[in-house]
Amino acid sequence: MKVAWSLAVRSIANVFRVPGAFIPILIQPLFFLLAFSGSFSGVTQVKGFPTDVILNWVMPYSVLQGAAFAGMGATFSVARDLEGGFYDRLLLSPSSRRALLLGPVLAAMVRSLIPATIVFSVAVVGGARLADGPIGLVTLLIAALGVAAVGALWGMGVIFRLKSQRAMGLVQIGIFVSMFLSASQMPVGLIDGWLHPIARLTPVTNVLRLAREGFLPGGVTWSGTWGGLLALAGLGAVMTAFAWSGLRKLIP
Repeated sequence: MKVAWSLAVRSIANVFRVPGAFIPILIQPLFFLLAFSGSFSGVTQVKGFPTDVILNWVMPYSVLQGAAFAGMGATFSVARDLEGGFYDRLLLSPSSRRALLLGPVLAAMVRSLIPATIVFSVAVVGGARLADGPIGLVTLLIAALGVAAVGALWGMGVIFRLKSQRAMGLVQIGIFVSMFLSASQMPVGLIDGWLHPIARLTPVTNVLRLAREGFLPGGVTWSGTWGGLLALAGLGAVMTAFAWSGLRKLIP
């Protein structure tokens, strides 16, 4: 843990040393919040839509996008170290190899708190409201931290195999596709066509439900929570195996 936390602190410090790499990660979720809340505001009048405040629907999605990009940002630091040769020193060090995975994951989770706080604050100013008290913030935070961890593991799995910062484009595409092919804009029951079965089956929809339940009528319930927790656990296990197998290919 000591080694992992040291690596996490180093990655977090890079946020302030290289602000140009972090600013886009902060701007994108804010862009989604403002763009979708404006262009999709009319869907609250559709019969069956779960809320009459569009920000209550869009804000959790934007927070999770910011968390996923925070995971990508932590991965960017790993890619830079691989290209610069610093990662070779880490691989030759006598510390546990698990710390090389855990460090960026911890950094991603801490990083995710920054866009989450800013996006939530902007949404509250715009009219977003909790439907079930502070516990709604707890489920939103759990979802954001989980997505940040999964995003970092996904990114490391790709970077360990391609060993180039140019692979970050593939990491970003994976994040965008997984988020958009879910109940990101509309509830599953209101989605038609080929997207409906995908949005119904993807685990990302359950994670979104976990993030949103504190802002929708009915509040936080176990039926709305357990699916998101299970989805995060499953995604975390798969991405951990993906990242670990990639790391093993680098070990001399």
